[in-house]
Amino acid sequence: MEDVLAGRDCTWVFETDSLRVRPGPKASKLLSELGERVVPYAAIADAAIVPGKRDTVTLQVTPRRGADPVMSVAAGQLRDSADPYRLVLPAEKETLADYYAEELRSAITDPGPAERFLVAAPPVPRSFKAYDGAATFDGETVTFTWFWSGASWAKYRAGDQRFSISELEGVEWHAPEVASGSLRLKVRGRPAPSDPNKDPASVVFGLGWGAAHKSLPFAAAVLAAIPAPAPSPAELAPPAPSGAEVADLITKLGELRDAGLLSEEEFQAKKTELLSRM
Repeated sequence: MEDVLAGRDCTWVFETDSLRVRPGPKASKLLSELGERVVPYAAIADAAIVPGKRDTVTLQVTPRRGADPVMSVAAGQLRDSADPYRLVLPAEKETLADYYAEELRSAITDPGPAERFLVAAPPVPRSFKAYDGAATFDGETVTFTWFWSGASWAKYRAGDQRFSISELEGVEWHAPEVASGSLRLKVRGRPAPSDPNKDPASVVFGLGWGAAHKSLPFAAAVLAAIPAPAPSPAELAPPAPSGAEVADLITKLGELRDAGLLSEEEFQAKKTELLSRM
């Protein structure tokens, strides 16, 4: 597939192994901020046609859970108009849209959760202004610089904050709604207050502060930069053998003993070891 489908606010280019999304002049602020994005077909879980408004039809792509850092941190909070995986078309293009939906579905290899991000994160450096402070991220360190006019006493007393990516284990983004919303860094080993106003690892949004098209790409860039946790010893250990496998091994050990290749003591020691691994 290397075709082009132009919609109301963006253009989708169907390439050999990926979908390229190009924002147009009428794109939402979020789509414009994200810029051109490449979505591998391996990152897609589904594609469908949904009815639109005012004589339109929408080609809707659903990314795999965990494949796109933007959608992971958004956690279902985006309005339809800001969804970067929707292509709005005139109603007369429904047949064409249905054709491409089928093409996308045929390219899906695994609709289940992804083990890692498959869509590139928004580029850094990034910054935005929240109600109580300015947030910056250079790819390695997140910095919160408090505004004396908006920061709580708890934050002002704690001073400006710097967090290395290695200190973090996650990011929470709560969509700005009129005078609410926040971005919270989950710091490894540090309990967080329930109120983001009192948490020095959070910035809060307000009317005109922390707009989604600025704060969401910021949160996604931070999330994608956090190193994956090292596997535990239990995860690295080989799987325990089944009962049938253990019985088969003990039988073979018995044959070696009977052939004089193992002593009775060696046979019993190996048998005990095998049984303990079940």
